[in-house]
Amino acid sequence: MINLVLSILFSSSLYVFFKYFEKYDINTLHAIIVNYIVAGTCGFLLYNGQVNLSLIPSKQWFVGAIILGFLFIFIFNLMALTSQKNGLSVASVAGKMSVVVPIIFAVCVYKEQLSLFKILGIIIALLAVYFTSVKEKSKTALNKKALIYPLLLFIGSGIIDTFIKYMETNYVSTQEIPYFSAVVFSCAGLIGFVTLIIKKDFSFKWKNVLGGILLGVPNYFSIVYLLKALQNEDLNSSTVFTINNVAIVMISTVLGIIIFNERLIRKNWLGIGLAILSIILVAST
Repeated sequence: MINLVLSILFSSSLYVFFKYFEKYDINTLHAIIVNYIVAGTCGFLLYNGQVNLSLIPSKQWFVGAIILGFLFIFIFNLMALTSQKNGLSVASVAGKMSVVVPIIFAVCVYKEQLSLFKILGIIIALLAVYFTSVKEKSKTALNKKALIYPLLLFIGSGIIDTFIKYMETNYVSTQEIPYFSAVVFSCAGLIGFVTLIIKKDFSFKWKNVLGGILLGVPNYFSIVYLLKALQNEDLNSSTVFTINNVAIVMISTVLGIIIFNERLIRKNWLGIGLAILSIILVAST
């Protein structure tokens, strides 16, 4: 359970960093690329085995690592855009509502069993995510174009969680988690660098580098501890993803209150209460 708790804490911090990127005018794409270089470096340094770069393409999980690299650089940038354009809670909700995708995948493909209480907990979790993100009615018209960001984030996050589960189940051993994670992050950083070449965007600012470093360390550990939590025999993936995603929304909301003075309405507090209830139901069955 400690691995899951650590993954939740590190993941929640990412949304906060994205809000600060906007505040201090940090180039999001530049910082994200540096973030992946830092995360990849952490993985190689913390791997206990021998690192042989020439042997990486022969690994069974290599192609999957490249695919995840593409998904990471795209979805991470989309997460930042959603946080900045739609708000912290909307970004966390859009990303974490995607919990339904890997759960459905686990039930259909891996035949994971869901008890009545666990199903109830998952339903309550979705309600919790919704109520936590509800805002006071605005007199301004809804910007429908802005909805594309949370929609894409929802779909992309679900695909990432599902693919991580697939790779963890079929190809990645416990010992190779840091190694696999390092390769995934390195692929994401390389793809991001190629993107800069295509865009001809090579402006350098130290604040972008610093932002990337601050983002890279928790980003690395959020994935590593999630993978370790998924390999816990006492917790199936539906339990891990539900607790992980609901807790991140809840903590992100609390951080929004403490750090950014975001105001909560009654429905938000109801959402937090439902989130706690859903975690208790899912974790105890």
